[in-house]
Amino acid sequence: MNPAPVNAATYNDTVVRQFSLMAVVWGVVGMLVGLLIASQLAWPELNFGIPWLSYGRLRPLHTNAVIFAFGGCALFATSYWVVQRTSQVPLFAPKLAALTFWGWQLVIVAAAISLPMGYTQGKEYAELEWPIDILIAIVWVAYAVVFFGTIGMRKVKHIYVANWFYGSFIIAVALLHIVNSAAIPAGFMKSYSAYAGVQDAMVQWWYGHNAVGFFLTAGFLGMMYYFIPKQAERPVYSYRLSIVHFWALIFTYMWAGPHHLHYTALPDWTQSLGMVFSLILLAPSWGGMINGVMTLSGAWHKLRDDPVLRFLIVSLSFYGMSTFEGPMMSIKTVNALSHYTDWTIGHVHSGALGWVGLISMGSLYYLIPRLFGQKKMYSVPAIELHFWISTVGIVLYIAAMWIAGVMQGLMWRAVNADGTLTYTFVEGVKATYPFYVIRVIGGALYLAGMLVMAWNTWMTVAGGRATRAAVPPVVAHA
Repeated sequence: MNPAPVNAATYNDTVVRQFSLMAVVWGVVGMLVGLLIASQLAWPELNFGIPWLSYGRLRPLHTNAVIFAFGGCALFATSYWVVQRTSQVPLFAPKLAALTFWGWQLVIVAAAISLPMGYTQGKEYAELEWPIDILIAIVWVAYAVVFFGTIGMRKVKHIYVANWFYGSFIIAVALLHIVNSAAIPAGFMKSYSAYAGVQDAMVQWWYGHNAVGFFLTAGFLGMMYYFIPKQAERPVYSYRLSIVHFWALIFTYMWAGPHHLHYTALPDWTQSLGMVFSLILLAPSWGGMINGVMTLSGAWHKLRDDPVLRFLIVSLSFYGMSTFEGPMMSIKTVNALSHYTDWTIGHVHSGALGWVGLISMGSLYYLIPRLFGQKKMYSVPAIELHFWISTVGIVLYIAAMWIAGVMQGLMWRAVNADGTLTYTFVEGVKATYPFYVIRVIGGALYLAGMLVMAWNTWMTVAGGRATRAAVPPVVAHA
């Protein structure tokens, strides 16, 4: 891309560049912390007796880093890129867009400091204390103003489907975060939830599952609907199916949270409702997966030579697998075996490493060279290497956790003829140990792939220069 003439309108890609680079940085940091805590489960002495390095404090740091730092930066970067190109206008309120970058980095740094110090609300994916929650809300409102303001100024009548997914993710996350984080401050870094008992649990898992449904699914489907057609140089397989996919997914996902609370004090009808909606969710999820994969119709040969496209397409296979496994695990009889076991951990990571990780990496490999005036990344063989070691790492990780989880569930429920437990809890832990070691190996491979990406990104940026892309003056289609 050549720099645009000074008098021409140009896309605001500065903030896209910043978020793209920080996505890579936070990916390395978050996965490194994940590898450390996986190692601590195999070798507990690795916490070195230091409270700040204990599993209980580092585990929320890992989840926040990979979801909100790595995943969040990738979502900001791609949504800002996509909304400009599909609307064919520069970002609305560029100074506000800059605020979202610096504000989001401040949130991440605050989390990285406060969580190891033990400041937490104790809520899954919502551990951060009230001052940081307020900062998140401010940044998110600014994000919504920039995104929807850009759509409001668009030169194109049509709103491309990727923007529907990004828009729903922005609105839903604001709603989820503000309602679930309602708390009464009791000090600078201490608060009590506005809810109590089973209501608190219900609101938390309405938030927790929809953090998966909207932050980790809807936003990344926005990536899928833009970057797969771009990289494959093919139109979306079925645009009509993409619209059906959107509305079916958005309506259904919001109701699936109670499946996290089977066999608890939550009313039985609420548990059943969550299970039913989770099962319905299989249809739109697989419809979207098929739509993405079938976009390659007539262009399957490109997978042989294009590792970036391979990242994007293989991520969809993990999306399909995770969205089959999730509804199955929501069935009460299956959940009776799987709940509280490492099967859940395997399920989460097949989605996180396989779907979210690979689609983000593929999208960033598309963006980074274009953002720095290059035709491609510095080393295509390095992308190939990254793909294979990451894929092998994912398979080792999730297979180990699946086996460990089913084994744990069977051992915990096994009883002797007289009704006593066949196995002690410690025997279950001992039997799980080899699988924890395999998980460490899988996680190390995945981290190694991320380090390869960081090196490749560094070399690409060092050899390129920031570019200014011109906004087309007249538009027929997005």
